[in-house]
Amino acid sequence: MKTTVEKVNLVVHKADTRGDANHGWLHSRHTFSFAAYHNPERMNFGTLRVLNDDIVAESRGFGTHPHRDMEIISIPLEGDLKHEDNMGNKTIIKSGDVQVMSAGTGIMHSEYNANEDEKVKFLQIWVFPNKKGVTPRYDQITLNTEDRKNKLQQVLSPNPEDEGVWVHQNAWFHMTNLEKGKTVEYTLKDPENNGLYAFIIKGDVTIAGESLNQRDGIGINNATEISLVADSDTEVLLMEVPMNINA
Repeated sequence: MKTTVEKVNLVVHKADTRGDANHGWLHSRHTFSFAAYHNPERMNFGTLRVLNDDIVAESRGFGTHPHRDMEIISIPLEGDLKHEDNMGNKTIIKSGDVQVMSAGTGIMHSEYNANEDEKVKFLQIWVFPNKKGVTPRYDQITLNTEDRKNKLQQVLSPNPEDEGVWVHQNAWFHMTNLEKGKTVEYTLKDPENNGLYAFIIKGDVTIAGESLNQRDGIGINNATEISLVADSDTEVLLMEVPMNINA
């Protein structure tokens, strides 16, 4: 692993150390402090504030509620998620889709499991924006998941003209599906200011020399290039974010 400085900083979050909130209709695992789960050592990774691994029961969901001044990204893993908001959007997002909301000056929305016969599983991610008070917006895209087989597929960036959705932050997200024994290298877009947080959706993978398993996470700072080696068939979400919240 190539680095720009002498010491690479790593933080490993094993799956079974996350916050665990089971409300019956909702089972949520929190990588970082959220709602009733508070861990002062897990408030965020740079501008990555929330990483929730949610399972929502059939036909249940989050009623209409507000957000402001946050970039909110949803990545469905299984099932269909029904979205409605006060901007008039009524959509369904499913596996292979990525949804983004810039809450800005304020947004009201609801998210429900659109199915009566299966649970919906999705990742809910919050990123601090680099500007406050922006006009709220909503977007979603459908990706070709074949484009991430044994390579990196960009799913988010700061540039509206680039691949994937975009956010008001100097952040890039990529996803990859690696077959056992395959390797990919991730080169940070802004290594002087950004770190990389990897979340293992499925399988087993070695990242920066650390052996990681399903639903583990690892934060890496002060690195330029990072290797991922699949120890089994695996699916990984990579989130490059600024480390300075106030930048």
